[in-house]
Amino acid sequence: MRTPSRLTTRVLSATAVLALSSTLVAGTAEAGPADTGAKPQKGAAGIGDRYFPRDGNGGIDVLHYDIHDRYAFGSGRLTGRTTLELRTTEALSRFNLDFLLDVSSVRVDGRPAAFDQVGDHELQITPAKPLAEGERVTVRVEYAGTPAEESSQGESNWLADGQEVVAMNEPHMATWWFPANDHPSDKATYDIAITAPKAKKVVANGDLVGRRVEGGSATTRWRASEPMASYLAFFAAGPFEVRTGSTAGHPWTVAVSKQLPPAQRKDGMALMLQSGDVTSWLESVLGTYPFSSTGGLMTSLDVGFALENQTRPTYPAASSETTSLVVHELAHQWFGDSVSVAKWRDIWLNEGFATYMEAAYAETHGGPTTDAWLRQKYADLAGNGPFWSVRVSEPGAKRIFDSAVYDRGGMALAALRNRVGATAFATILRGWAEQHRYGNASVGEFEAYAESVSGQDLDGFFAAWLDARTVPAKTAENGLG
Repeated sequence: MRTPSRLTTRVLSATAVLALSSTLVAGTAEAGPADTGAKPQKGAAGIGDRYFPRDGNGGIDVLHYDIHDRYAFGSGRLTGRTTLELRTTEALSRFNLDFLLDVSSVRVDGRPAAFDQVGDHELQITPAKPLAEGERVTVRVEYAGTPAEESSQGESNWLADGQEVVAMNEPHMATWWFPANDHPSDKATYDIAITAPKAKKVVANGDLVGRRVEGGSATTRWRASEPMASYLAFFAAGPFEVRTGSTAGHPWTVAVSKQLPPAQRKDGMALMLQSGDVTSWLESVLGTYPFSSTGGLMTSLDVGFALENQTRPTYPAASSETTSLVVHELAHQWFGDSVSVAKWRDIWLNEGFATYMEAAYAETHGGPTTDAWLRQKYADLAGNGPFWSVRVSEPGAKRIFDSAVYDRGGMALAALRNRVGATAFATILRGWAEQHRYGNASVGEFEAYAESVSGQDLDGFFAAWLDARTVPAKTAENGLG
């Protein structure tokens, strides 16, 4: 989230994903919905995450979003329609989506559906007929509103001025611009089409599909073909300088706002152009890059943080020397985007891992070793009681972006490397990213995986680094011998 002190943000191959998607489509067509005889229920208004109880929704699994939005810079008004392909996970008489803007129409499989907008961000949909468990349906929602006027759960997340808009934030962003099952545990593929004045450049996730000009407007289409959590979906529209290229077989798209002063624009583009090389280095350490493209975007808006939007992180204005920020955000493509949290309490799997990769990159680029980094951090922070009071494995909803989640989290991984040895640790990192590719995972699952790979009992280690509210003892067991 946006905090002034925050300097950095937040087991399948791509071929296997396509094969899996085809199997799902074919399997659904052949088998049809399950006839369990279950009485249709009202889907839960919440997916079961106690940090954010109303996030996500029960009874549905969204497979694909097709978003068509139009943004008017003068008024800040957004109008659009989103078609969701989803599969029911239980028999439903009603189900919910998460959304903030005013809805004018809902159709389920082409038939008008009753709907109501209640509470903080709930869109309740009652289809013309109940849905069976396992049924695959399309839901089309039409809507309009002014996102800058909306708030949810104490957050006002829309970032725009008269020339530029960037839809980015964490843990919540989707509900300001498209209806969603808004929780990382329900990933989907995306088509994103944004209509804006033709003088504006539009950048979003994945690969550029096309751009069509009609009169004074242009519609730009992007496609994210790999599963993506809803908060990672983004778009930016404005006076951007856009460059494209390829590094080591990975296509990239980078963009920098022309609203920045010339010196900042130059530095910003130099920083964004490091994205391809950083992605290649990360791939050498973590295994195959999980997505079809990479890159980054630098905005002129006063966002105060960077964010790991899938394939295209977004950055505030920064100098060309802050390569570590690019490393952090692109490391999230493995840890956070491809392997996403099961629940928000598992945020260490995102931020601790990305922070560690900053130290690992520095080690191979003329900086201190990860062990030296760990020991310096330990010396600097050993007497900081409030820092160690945060349980990294259970930080609480209001502290998921606390500095301890980042720094103590990264230190824990450097200490784990010391504890199990460099070879086992490298296997753990690569294997974890591969085993949970395009999926979700918990801290407990990582702890069990690290033990299985290393052959060591690490209960005491993880208790000291992730669970305790005190500084870990300086012992070999804790990787500090």
